[in-house]
Amino acid sequence: MTIDVSLCVLAVWIAYFLRLSEWTPLYGPMAWAVVGSLVLAIPVFAIVGIYRPVFRHAEAAGYNQILFALLIYGLAYFTVFTAWSVPGVPRTVGIIQPVLLFVFMILARVLARYILRELIDRSDGVRVLPRVLIYGAGVSGRQLAAAIGSRREMKVAGFLDDNKGLQGASVNGIRIYSTEGISELVDKLVVDEVLLAIPSATQQRRNEILALLRSLRVRVRTLPDIIELVLNDFPNQNITNLDIHDLLGRDIVTPDRLVMNAHLAHRTILVTGAGGSIGSELCRQIIAANPSKILLFDNSEFSLYSIHRELEAFLAARATSDRDIEVELIPLLGSVQNEQRVDEIMACWKPSHVYHAAAYKHVPLVEHNPIQGVVNNVFGTMTVAQQCVKHKVGHFVLVSTDKAVRPTNTMGATKRLAEMVLQALSEESGDTCLSMVRFGNVLGSSGSVVPLFRQQILAGGPVTITDDRITRFFMTIPEAAQLVIQAGAMATGGEVFVLDMGEPVKIVDLARNMIELSGLTVRDHGNPFGDIELRVVGLRPGEKLYEELLIEDAPITTGHPRIRKAVEGFLPVKELNIQLQLLREAVNDRRSDKVRQILVATVKEFAPTVDVLDYVHINNHGAKELRQISA
Repeated sequence: MTIDVSLCVLAVWIAYFLRLSEWTPLYGPMAWAVVGSLVLAIPVFAIVGIYRPVFRHAEAAGYNQILFALLIYGLAYFTVFTAWSVPGVPRTVGIIQPVLLFVFMILARVLARYILRELIDRSDGVRVLPRVLIYGAGVSGRQLAAAIGSRREMKVAGFLDDNKGLQGASVNGIRIYSTEGISELVDKLVVDEVLLAIPSATQQRRNEILALLRSLRVRVRTLPDIIELVLNDFPNQNITNLDIHDLLGRDIVTPDRLVMNAHLAHRTILVTGAGGSIGSELCRQIIAANPSKILLFDNSEFSLYSIHRELEAFLAARATSDRDIEVELIPLLGSVQNEQRVDEIMACWKPSHVYHAAAYKHVPLVEHNPIQGVVNNVFGTMTVAQQCVKHKVGHFVLVSTDKAVRPTNTMGATKRLAEMVLQALSEESGDTCLSMVRFGNVLGSSGSVVPLFRQQILAGGPVTITDDRITRFFMTIPEAAQLVIQAGAMATGGEVFVLDMGEPVKIVDLARNMIELSGLTVRDHGNPFGDIELRVVGLRPGEKLYEELLIEDAPITTGHPRIRKAVEGFLPVKELNIQLQLLREAVNDRRSDKVRQILVATVKEFAPTVDVLDYVHINNHGAKELRQISA
């Protein structure tokens, strides 16, 4: 305000000079021009509010306030000293002075902001701020740049944008560069990171951009859509290390929300394994469809506590905007192997839908503990399915895996046998619709390679892969959960649903991408001085070089363009029951070798690649060939 008072006086003095061609003392009648300026300007500026914004954060909106205030002041000053006229004050002063004041006030604020920024930059001189390029000069990019500028934790060196009409221009003093010659630009600007602010870009375009950035030795991070962050029920951090979708290498498969919501709304839903990676995401997707109750069933106390607390927080946040929707959450401890516990739960709440995600899924662990794998994956599934039939549950959906197709390990064989149990049971299931959903590896789930690779990269390596030829189908956790619900809604009984997941991904390429997009280089024969070693450690017990989704060819199309129905054979009920009885006896006798024989005889496609590796079996039989195999 003091500066503005001084500028008012200075503008009057220079206005007199421009009118009279000489410097004139401001006293006597000439002083009325000064008094009038101060009486009009300061109250108008205060009322309009140009002194309220935090000055160093004021952007375009702050300057708009100044322009509005100066317009009101200029009209008032012109009216008093030009239109009405004041004795001793030339009429032209009423025109010249507001114009000069406008120029002085804008220049003063620009200069003051520049000085403030210089002082702040010098205060940061003791710590070197990371310099970043923002890829995308659109709305998200500008918002990100403003947020970075206010936090003072990074310094924006510039924008990158494909739009040639923007290249060479600047946004809030930050220049927009072309993507051509990006390698030289990164060196010139001493860039440490590239932040992707292109939430609307297609996956193909994102892949092209990532391929362009991969060789630059800069860290790459991504920004989700700001609007999506505001509206999302389960928001992530604003800037993530790498969008999980970029590792997928294909567009996300979108579900039919109307079908899902109609299938689940106002129903009682039971989710087994509710605290696991897939089970917890199923709960998140289900709760958004507004069921009346969700029964959260899990054997792990901590996992059950975590998902229950998360969903309670979600409901509490949603209650502020939609009080008409109520969902009851019921956390239930127990094992799917406990028939009495499953029976009492279904008898008490009478669920209409059961999503069975409880399973042992880690290939090496199940290979070393095969009896527990059979008990949980086969007989646990059979227990839940039989109780669903007994209590006339409308829909039962098994979460299966691509490892059930021509399995080479015990885990895959147990999941295929679980599928066969449901296929046989569906022949006499009555009111219960039994179906299965089969999909590939899930990015970001517990035990998947992505969290493991991230930990290894943070630790400085090595990043370990089992074989440089190995490939896998990948999908995201939300995709997997949505597929389970969508397929369950389309089921009529006994179907095995699979997702068309595009081309498989080479694990070695995934590892290289994660290393290079972290701003590091791979240490190998071609680059012995790289940052992170990529080490091949050999296939784990029962692991395959590649996975499949179908046993038989020619899958059947469904109402969803990316969901197919597999045509799979299975044993008749009587024959299957004989094999299951033999399997149960072998389990009760703790005979891992016998369990293996029965699995091979029952699951015709099962072709184990290693001997029985049950730790207890080997120890009891005094085998000397116990292998030290990395988990």
